[in-house]
Amino acid sequence: MKAIEKLQHYITFSDEVFERVVLTASNLSGKEFQNCVFKKCDLSESDLSNCIMVDVVFEDCNLSMLNLAATTLNDVRFNNCKMLGIIFSACHDRLFTINFTGCTLDLCSFYGKKMVKSRFADCSLKEANFIQANLTAAIFSNCELAGAVFQETNLERADLVSAYNYIIDPELNNIKKAGFSINNIAGLLARHDIKIVY
Repeated sequence: MKAIEKLQHYITFSDEVFERVVLTASNLSGKEFQNCVFKKCDLSESDLSNCIMVDVVFEDCNLSMLNLAATTLNDVRFNNCKMLGIIFSACHDRLFTINFTGCTLDLCSFYGKKMVKSRFADCSLKEANFIQANLTAAIFSNCELAGAVFQETNLERADLVSAYNYIIDPELNNIKKAGFSINNIAGLLARHDIKIVY
């Protein structure tokens, strides 16, 4: 049976590899994936609500506008994926662990999510929503954060040394022991409307 037919007709998947599957705007809700890999797939605008994903990897996929309402993401890794406008805040809170490398996450919402030690590497997070998120010890390695919103966000011990174009108000966020680069220090002082000379 072809991978597309499997995804449409079966509920539970284990140790499966899905490659070059195109299922845009499809209903894939209520499925379970354990130790599966998606490579070069296009699932944009599809409904993956109420799914359970454990030890799943997405590589080079288009996942933009994916519906993940009430979905469990437990140790899910995204590599080089296009993921515009996904509302991760709608995911199930239990066991929520995700990591991103080389992904475009513009306009995504992580509102209120507990993401302790999450890793974002070489990602674009333009206009992402991190309001009230717990990003304790999270890593933002070489990430673009222009327009990303941080408010009542816990960034304690977070690593933003190589992140850039962020505006984070220390009076509205917990940045205790977080790491920042001197080259981007202006992003912490934007509210004061002062000129910083290097």
